[in-house]
Amino acid sequence: MTETKQAHAGDWVEVECVLLEPADRSTNLPAETAEKPLMMWVKGFAEGQAALGEPVTVETMTGRKVAGKLSAINPGYFHTFGEPIPELVHIGKDLRAKLAAYRASQTGGA
Repeated sequence: MTETKQAHAGDWVEVECVLLEPADRSTNLPAETAEKPLMMWVKGFAEGQAALGEPVTVETMTGRKVAGKLSAINPGYFHTFGEPIPELVHIGKDLRAKLAAYRASQTGGA
């Protein structure tokens, strides 16, 4: 027996929408990109009940209303900016130390 996942009004969900169909996309795109629609995924609170794959409207944290196909219920955030670059890891710490030294020199070391 399979259980259909349902979202209810007020649940935190994610919807997906097609922003541009392939025919409406720029002609300057690589062929493998141009043949696919431009998609958008938006998280928000469901305004009604829907099963995965069904249409539903969400209200985002900023109050924007977005209609789309329900793609996830209670989605998380899974993003990364990649591996740290060793040469850049210490920049913040080093800069704060230099700023502190500069400020101390400007106030007479107090």
